Amino acid sequence: MRRTALTIAGSDSSGGAGIQADIKTMMANGVYAMSAITALTAQNTTGVTAILNATPEFLGQELDSVFTDIFPDAVKIGMVSERELICVIAEKLKQYQAKNIVVDPVMVATSGARLISEDAIDTLKQELFPLAAVLTPNIPEAEELTGMHIEHADDMIAAAKKIAEQYHCAVLCKGGHQLNDANDLLYFDDHYQWFCGKRINNPNTHGTGCTLSSAIASNLAKGYNLETSVERAKDYISGALAAMLDLGAGSGPMDHGFAIINKYTQEEED
Repeated sequence: MRRTALTIAGSDSSGGAGIQADIKTMMANGVYAMSAITALTAQNTTGVTAILNATPEFLGQELDSVFTDIFPDAVKIGMVSERELICVIAEKLKQYQAKNIVVDPVMVATSGARLISEDAIDTLKQELFPLAAVLTPNIPEAEELTGMHIEHADDMIAAAKKIAEQYHCAVLCKGGHQLNDANDLLYFDDHYQWFCGKRINNPNTHGTGCTLSSAIASNLAKGYNLETSVERAKDYISGALAAMLDLGAGSGPMDHGFAIINKYTQEEED
């Protein structure tokens, strides 16, 4: 049987991040993808112009529909911008005893737009983080979660350790933002491991966080351990960036389907 994964996140109308990136990533990584949409966003490669949140009742119905029929082998959680929605997700995950939960604590879009309300951050910490197998914050998000200022590699280690000990889960602190670009730190079971990636000179990085967390969830769903799942996910995202897709006027999307080559992907010859 095909392994399955569920993404709980916001929709990106431009297709480069959020639910759309998650589904593309999961398919490219060999699992059957399902979704529960937390919000609709009007956005493109230059920024976010509007957000329309799902109601808590509807989000709960989405989750019930998935868990009572095709139970996911892993769950990825991305953008959830309201406290009530976070509470519904936490309630349903506990009710159905979901496993292999990857939480990408999305707070700020690549463009700089804030995607979550202030009171929702506390609810994320209290309700959702303790359910996670792994959290995947970037540097600004790790700073938000710890109150630390991260300037060096040792700061990344200290921040990841603090988050892991507080929420009793593994933490993948992602490099970037002028610090350890392409190098990510996994802290788990009281030790840490660096995952060093190739620096790819591609300005089109829209949706990299969504893609990485979805690839990790896909590999966890297939039975790989956490370290191997992270390694495979980083290899995949390097390939998606190296394909050098160039769309849009701003920070464009990656090529999630770079490795899918068959007769159905071929274009008609001139």
